[in-house]
Amino acid sequence: MTEHRIFSMPFAKVYPLYLQKAERKNRTKDEVDQIICWLTGYSQAELQQQIEQQHDFATFFSQAPAMHPNCVLIKGVVCGVRVENVTDPLMQKIRYLDKLIDELAKGKALAKILRQ
Repeated sequence: MTEHRIFSMPFAKVYPLYLQKAERKNRTKDEVDQIICWLTGYSQAELQQQIEQQHDFATFFSQAPAMHPNCVLIKGVVCGVRVENVTDPLMQKIRYLDKLIDELAKGKALAKILRQ
């Protein structure tokens, strides 16, 4: 089976798209960063380092300190696919992040996005 192209895509190339999506809906970079750090366990400095080093998604998630235990509560559809039904662990993590950014852009409260 071939790997998905997204796995080898630099996270730093997609990160600005996450920001644009959020900022179009009057959300902030800080909120996007908070979501990413909550999901992956990165600190703000570690997140910035990952972006500067141009790591691909596979490396970005493999080096993540710890996926948040509440990430299993992330449910819903992204790009026509239910995130809870994605079988590939890396693709599921990417879809989790996509779903959280979608929720932010749709105006959902940050506390609800972070499953608190």
